[in-house]
Amino acid sequence: MATEVRLSREMRLVDVTMIGVGAMIGAGIFVLTGIAAGVAGPALLLVFVLNGFVALLTAMAYAELGSAIHGAGGGYLWIKASLPDPAGFLSGWMDWFAHAVACSLYALGFGAYFKEVLSVAGITTPALPFGTLEIWLAVLACSIFAYINYRGASETGKAGNVVTIGKIVIIGAFIAAGLWAMVHRPGWQGAFTPFMTHGWAGIFAAMGLTFIAFEGYEIIAQTSEEVESPKRNVPRAVFLSLLIVIPIYLLVALVAIGAVTPPVGMMVTEYLGQAKEIALVAAANQFVLGGGIVILVGGLLSTISALNATIYSSSRVAFAMARDASLPTMVAKVHPKTATPHVAILFSTILIIGMAIALPIEQVAAAAGVMFLLLFGGVNVAVIRLRKSHPELDRGFKVPFMPFTPILAIATMLFIAVFMFFQYPLAWLAAGGWIAAGVAFYYGYSRTREVAFAERVRWMERIDRQEYSVLAAISSARTMPSLMEAAIVIARQHKGEIVVVTVAEVPLGQSLMAGRPLARKLEPLLDEAVEYAAKRGVPVRGVLKIAHRVSQGILETAREEDCNFLLLGQPVARSLLERLVASIVERVIQDAPNQVGVVYGALDPKQIRGVVVPVTSGANSQLAAELAPRFAEQYDTTARAVTVIPSGTPDGEARALEAAARETLKAADIDAPLEVLRRRNVGVGLLRAVEPGDLVVMGAPSTDPVAALLAETLPGVLARRGRGPLIVVRDVEAHHSGRFERFFTGRK
Repeated sequence: MATEVRLSREMRLVDVTMIGVGAMIGAGIFVLTGIAAGVAGPALLLVFVLNGFVALLTAMAYAELGSAIHGAGGGYLWIKASLPDPAGFLSGWMDWFAHAVACSLYALGFGAYFKEVLSVAGITTPALPFGTLEIWLAVLACSIFAYINYRGASETGKAGNVVTIGKIVIIGAFIAAGLWAMVHRPGWQGAFTPFMTHGWAGIFAAMGLTFIAFEGYEIIAQTSEEVESPKRNVPRAVFLSLLIVIPIYLLVALVAIGAVTPPVGMMVTEYLGQAKEIALVAAANQFVLGGGIVILVGGLLSTISALNATIYSSSRVAFAMARDASLPTMVAKVHPKTATPHVAILFSTILIIGMAIALPIEQVAAAAGVMFLLLFGGVNVAVIRLRKSHPELDRGFKVPFMPFTPILAIATMLFIAVFMFFQYPLAWLAAGGWIAAGVAFYYGYSRTREVAFAERVRWMERIDRQEYSVLAAISSARTMPSLMEAAIVIARQHKGEIVVVTVAEVPLGQSLMAGRPLARKLEPLLDEAVEYAAKRGVPVRGVLKIAHRVSQGILETAREEDCNFLLLGQPVARSLLERLVASIVERVIQDAPNQVGVVYGALDPKQIRGVVVPVTSGANSQLAAELAPRFAEQYDTTARAVTVIPSGTPDGEARALEAAARETLKAADIDAPLEVLRRRNVGVGLLRAVEPGDLVVMGAPSTDPVAALLAETLPGVLARRGRGPLIVVRDVEAHHSGRFERFFTGRK
């Protein structure tokens, strides 16, 4: 029975509120205040009020769903479960891009603040090729924090609270000094006249630019699995965080405009707009001696923490999508030493740096705003759908005036997003291009993989219910006994049944009825296989399938019979043509929604003298380690565990490989000793470790299908040059992306 993993609920209301406040009062307010003031004029105050209202509308949706569904995933999970494809995929795709672009904004802000630090210190920097100093500093910062994330360091726990409190203290000091300056500045009210210098167009454009500064409350819903009394505390934290943040933003805008004296002949908002990212530094220098230094410290602290956190979050979105089969499996790889998703971090960093180099900072902020506007629109659609489809959910908060409130939120966010198309075309080009690429990627790659993955999860859950079946695909009388022998061992391990299938293939273009004569010829083979298992006391059924392709017939039978394990025979590839045929079979196997075993050679119980399991790391090797003792018991022999380390491997890396192999044996609950060999070539080393009559049970290596054509795979080497039969197995890691469904059905 699978164990359900639950997180300890240790976060109190104050803790989770601080998470939301820290996410919102971040690099955005330091970087965007001056830029938005230049766009909206003194109406920046109205911009923050209206954005706060729009944020409040969507916050209600997050409060309702976050109080009812206590698990990680947030908006991506809700949209995926409530809207038809490809909405779920695109929400994750856009979420990845939105966090990556936000990280680009923070990186550019860091570059601007660090350049100002160098200027204050009197350090002159030379002209740099291919970009400004700010861009080079942004690239450097992204690279450093990508490496930190790769090493496994991240801002967490109490350290995160300290950073948040530090930012609030610095912003509070800025506000206090600005209010003091306003009191002693006669006629400060004139700075707000005229109020709407750029009209409603400037207000809407500034709303789109600064919307990213209001999106942090979504993180509260994603932490609900760790919150005490989430039904009560998640909605409270969402609204409390906005109640704290919105007045702070208004006060920052008030003093930035009202307490600053611009150069003669220039409006204060024009002056702030020209200062762009460092506008608050320029303002603080007027408030008090050394005030700019304090803001520089706050800006650097804020952008650094935001950089670290958003690289972490953007890479985890990509990692989660890869685990759900939406992105290539390689993106979900975890580094054996650092235990971090290094490939996802690499791809996210490339995306972050690319946006930082390609677009000006205003366009970067606009692109992030567009993505979050569209994402939050999807969440509002989800709250409407889930209120209708799952009214039984225990909601700690309900959006009032349903469905008019979320509809108003959707309309306002779509209006701002569309308006920004005319103000920031480059931002929309980047965002629209990413969405279009996502649609193409979904229909060209992810769609079939997501369907297969959902089937894998459903089928593997049958193990939890102690329902297990092995599908043995029989193609000839010569290979039938070997496949049935392997099927019997695996079925007995789980006290399950065997389903034997043989496929009558009909040429494309012909009716399936034309396959009946061939099917009748295959019936004796099927009957022989069924009798083989029945004599050994294993429950067995036979299925005769007529299909246009053998592979299609096998996979359809696996779906129809809800089989957990699929066994096939594989030719020992020699010629290029034979390798081509074998690689096609392997690619079909990679898409099978269950565990798979491929049997090479003749598995004759009378000839088996021992069982050898080559051990590395990963789920495939662990599955092989779990199966090897079962085969040893079946044939009354012993199992040996072997790992081969290339002789040129450095000692530290060799120790890590050996430790990983031992960890695999431990995870498989195997108490066998591990034989460690140092050989120049892994394949040759394994060949020498295998004695005549040994059955080799090994996990499938991660090999690109092209590699099977151009180079000899390790299983191919052992099968062609080995001294006995070989079984290669591939596991299915059921990541249980269907945990959302369990909230509704009550399944454990």
